[in-house]
Amino acid sequence: QVQLVESGGGLVQTGGSLRLSCAASGRTFSMGWFRQAPGKEREFVGAINWSGGNTYYAESVKGRFTISGNNAKNTVYLQMNTVKPEDTAVYYCAASSKMGTALSLAYDYWGQGTQVTVSS
Repeated sequence: QVQLVESGGGLVQTGGSLRLSCAASGRTFSMGWFRQAPGKEREFVGAINWSGGNTYYAESVKGRFTISGNNAKNTVYLQMNTVKPEDTAVYYCAASSKMGTALSLAYDYWGQGTQVTVSS
């Protein structure tokens, strides 16, 4: 059983930056970030494979968000730049024993979520 603990959420102004962190209690093959806005379904944000460091992003955040990680510390980061009001959501960290994917069903473990609010 792997536990995930997210941190770093909060209130940020449009155009600002925020960094989320997620620490895993054990080793995983990949980690991903998802988000869910009120009244909407959970959507993929991005993912990283520890082997090779490949990253993947949703089109809506490509060029603005960056995923990085420290494999030795089992920690993944989501650097959010040039944020927009539509980025407001609860952000979830997830971990998988398989290659990173946009499919939430592929992830075995989930964090509790951290709120990100972008003010206009």
